[in-house]
Amino acid sequence: MKRKLVPALLALSTTFAFGGDFLQWQDTSLTGLYGTGFEVDPETQQTLTIEHANGWMWGDFFWFHDAIYFDGDQSSNDKVTYYGEIAPRISAGKILKKDLSVAFVKDWLIAGCYEYGEFNGEDFGLQNGLIGVGVDLDVPGFDFFQLNVYQRFGLDGPGGDCVQITPVWKLSTPVGKSTFIFDGYADWVVNSDGGYSDNLHFNPQFKFDIGVLMGLEDGALLAGAEYDLWLNKYGIKDSAAFKTDQSAISALVQYHF
Repeated sequence: MKRKLVPALLALSTTFAFGGDFLQWQDTSLTGLYGTGFEVDPETQQTLTIEHANGWMWGDFFWFHDAIYFDGDQSSNDKVTYYGEIAPRISAGKILKKDLSVAFVKDWLIAGCYEYGEFNGEDFGLQNGLIGVGVDLDVPGFDFFQLNVYQRFGLDGPGGDCVQITPVWKLSTPVGKSTFIFDGYADWVVNSDGGYSDNLHFNPQFKFDIGVLMGLEDGALLAGAEYDLWLNKYGIKDSAAFKTDQSAISALVQYHF
């Protein structure tokens, strides 16, 4: 794992956190997952994820970093790998200081993303840049619903030169003294060519606020499950000889700072 990367990104998050009026809101969380049913990689995995999201003067920002620990034999000598994304967006409504809502569209944005990770055992063997447009949608019942459409550019490793459609959502529903939360994202990669196949990665989480039952602040401690459906995982075509269609489930515990 590139050990200098996480401190650098945490420093970036800290910069946002102490930005005064520049920062409008922020949320940082640490999630532990243990699951099985994974394909291509070892079937059983544990993942430690740090996430940071915020809204700022001109848009919003999201970053996550996964440290993934494998159980069992694998092709790589390493038993840990990593993957992360840095995804800033620039809001037309915030820049122009105008309400640009039209029908069910609340805002229009320029969306970017940088994907980094380990590929074939090499640090930063995977790097992709994404640039596109996004909209914030007013979907009844949802805390938020975003839809981003990107052009992907391969910087190093597979996964570039195609189109990606990414919805992101969160829905919160009171259940007794607790709250049920359904959130997540989907990455649908299309128009690929060469050795990289179209693929769909659907990754929702289903969580309950258990911290409020222990006297913690609302939303501080969550527990539940994550479902990971990935068709043609890593852009590798599923076949009878090599299965890449994944349907995995993980137990999770998540703490929000």
